[in-house]
Amino acid sequence: MTSPVWHPFTQHGLYEPIPQITSAAGAWLTCADGSRLLDAISSWWVITHGHCEPRIAAAIAAQAVTLDQVIFAGYTHPQAEKLARSLVEMTPAGLDHVFFSDSGSTAVEVALKMALGYWHNRREPRRRILVMEHSYHGDTIGAMSVGARGVYNNAYAPLLFDVETVPFPTKGEEQASLDALDGLCRASDKPAAFIVEPLLLGAGGMLVYEARILAEMATICERHGVLFIADEVMTGWGRTGTLLACEQAEVRPDILCLAKGLTGGAVPLAATLASTAIFDSHLSTDRAAMFFHSSSFTANAVSCAAANANIEIWRGEDVPARVAALGHALERGLERLALHPRLANPRRIGAVAAIDVVGDGTGYLSDVAPRLRAHMLEQGVLLRPLGNTIYVMPPYCTTSQEVDGLFASIAEAVDALP
Repeated sequence: MTSPVWHPFTQHGLYEPIPQITSAAGAWLTCADGSRLLDAISSWWVITHGHCEPRIAAAIAAQAVTLDQVIFAGYTHPQAEKLARSLVEMTPAGLDHVFFSDSGSTAVEVALKMALGYWHNRREPRRRILVMEHSYHGDTIGAMSVGARGVYNNAYAPLLFDVETVPFPTKGEEQASLDALDGLCRASDKPAAFIVEPLLLGAGGMLVYEARILAEMATICERHGVLFIADEVMTGWGRTGTLLACEQAEVRPDILCLAKGLTGGAVPLAATLASTAIFDSHLSTDRAAMFFHSSSFTANAVSCAAANANIEIWRGEDVPARVAALGHALERGLERLALHPRLANPRRIGAVAAIDVVGDGTGYLSDVAPRLRAHMLEQGVLLRPLGNTIYVMPPYCTTSQEVDGLFASIAEAVDALP
């Protein structure tokens, strides 16, 4: 019987196998047939400490029989209050207000609406949004609008609003990127905000740039009074080596987007943190000036409990040291892989490593991706290349031996390419 499930980013017309996952633990997934898969991409970049982390699972179970869900418009609950205070304490100074939502895309939508609402309520309407080339911020309409245009969103072009793009700061060409941002910020029609993925562009090809460039971009925005939005949905919670990528550049954004690893990856939750100035622009006795956004499951109590358990792990353990150890293992594997004649442009930041296949076309629809994915599946590895870019982003509990086996499997998969 054909499944009625419509899977994301899946061309069902190709009839590729879709394994059924029945359980998970640590860095491993177990399939219905009893076989196991090493989760080399943290199940779309969300799992941090490992699958079914016992402390997070226990927090979810306890909360589920205490308070599962309550409307958050005009009501609150202890888990949300605790989580909001913890996030303010852990993130850069000045981000004193926390708005909860459900996913990375909605965290970005909230950020964009906050920025536009800020200028609207100040009676200084600004509508221009600046973005970085090759960026990706999600699949809802606003999030797609501030991402790179291409195969992801061609069909939905009539729905997207216009943005202005800053060139990616390719090594050796960083000044051109900074000059472009400065020029766009100087325009008489002032931008409302600049949104950026700090240090690492994910879906755009795992592109890495230097912390000093991020710092200079933030300085340019501050100098011109343009709001700086840091989308740390993927880069947050240790992926780049620190809790937030912004820390490495000593950047304090005006708005910060968090999701994915916020709950350790166990359940959906997102948060958008904003400065007091942005909050105060919506603070009024006029109800028309309130922030008009919500979702049914805003600050869901079970999800907040999971996030609080995740934060306790961060506070009680040296998670950055664990990330660093994993990063060293990835670096060793990447060095060996870089010797392969079909591979080029090795790069790593924190617990993320990437390398490109040469000679098989580029872009998301490169035929190399499904070939590699299928071969790795046979080898017991969940890998999902971005076109001709192979990347690994495993949970922080992945051992060096597991990393060695992972890179050996990748080398075999590349060898098997026609």
